[in-house]
Amino acid sequence: MKIARFTTGDEPRYGIVQGLPADEAAPTGESEGYLLVLKGDPLFSVPKATGEVVPLKEARLLSPVIPRSKVVGVGENYAAHARGTGATASGRDEPPTLFLKPNTSVIGPDVPIVLPPWSDEVYYEAELAVVVRTLAKDVPAERAASVVLGYTVANDVSARDRQPGEIQWVRAKAFDTACPLGPWIEIPERGAAGAFDPADAVVRTRLDGTLVQQGSTSDMVRGVPELIAYISSVFTLLPGDVILTGTPAGAGQIRPGQRVEVCVEGVGAFSNPVVRR
Repeated sequence: MKIARFTTGDEPRYGIVQGLPADEAAPTGESEGYLLVLKGDPLFSVPKATGEVVPLKEARLLSPVIPRSKVVGVGENYAAHARGTGATASGRDEPPTLFLKPNTSVIGPDVPIVLPPWSDEVYYEAELAVVVRTLAKDVPAERAASVVLGYTVANDVSARDRQPGEIQWVRAKAFDTACPLGPWIEIPERGAAGAFDPADAVVRTRLDGTLVQQGSTSDMVRGVPELIAYISSVFTLLPGDVILTGTPAGAGQIRPGQRVEVCVEGVGAFSNPVVRR
């Protein structure tokens, strides 16, 4: 089940996405699907249809969630990506690299990514993102699925030229518009045939329509259950928090005038234009 957060010119609403084409990676603006409008926020209530139907092409998709608390990033969770940045992927016996993005960095599909004036090398980083469903503290890996609402797609936009020379990554990772999320939340139906598997999903980026990054979550150093277990041992996760699970090899620079599309197969795809402030 896919749940989108959207607007038709009024207050944000939620809807179940139906009628998508077989190619779920098609840009959302070209879809002939529709939304079954829901009552309330599915993060805090059982989804109930209102009976209203909105064609997807008449809706403006918003970021599927605005984290009430935080976005947690995981660095160097793919060995090949770490080698490409000159870093070393965290070994399984070492704690993963964590960083935080504020909710002011979150934007939705089609909203411009604004390059900051103090960086000359801003990169795209396509990632699988986890949306937390409930309060979670010291959750063992075997119970991690119980705290997950679903999965979405993220672009962990990063000022790469600021990372090597600064002890912390806040400036490089946390500027406004540095965390596009979309196009919706995929909520796996347990036991259903063909249900989304976060441990084996293709992650890719297209820049102006050209494929520039592709990898699989099967290559992550730590999978989603391990990440949730570790992060929740460090601090409490709250409903609506988002975990970015890392990016595969192939991250690259974005420039004003370009459009960057990120995709996780089985979840969806969305894009953002790039502008310079």
